[in-house]
Amino acid sequence: MTFVKVNNPVHKSFDGLLNELFNELPATFGKTMREDVLNYPPVNIVEKHDSYDVQLAAPGLDKPDFTVKLDGNILTISSEKKEGKAPETEKMIRKEFSIKPFKRSFTVDEKINAAGISARYENGILLLELPKKEEVRHVAKEIVIQ
Repeated sequence: MTFVKVNNPVHKSFDGLLNELFNELPATFGKTMREDVLNYPPVNIVEKHDSYDVQLAAPGLDKPDFTVKLDGNILTISSEKKEGKAPETEKMIRKEFSIKPFKRSFTVDEKINAAGISARYENGILLLELPKKEEVRHVAKEIVIQ
């Protein structure tokens, strides 16, 4: 059973992918490619004994650039950092990377302890720990016959 489900609009049928490849993508050349598809930072989700760890690669950002919200069972991670402009005394010769806003959403199962979710940002990786709720174990109770 999966306790963290990735909500990703990229998942399409094979026919949908072919349609996009032959009909939609050629129209985007010369323009910015679809940001909802190409601007998703990659994510690793690791299951541990007592938690799930979500690792989101987002180099070049700072802690205040992130917004992490849990609304019901939807965990949303987003960033809205604006790129700084180079001083007028500098001339950009080549620009191959940029920082763009993004938004990723995940469905969180009821077996996650929502109050215990924590996040930290280290070395370009946003790390979220989603602790599992402790399982309630039913202990058999012996009833004394009187």
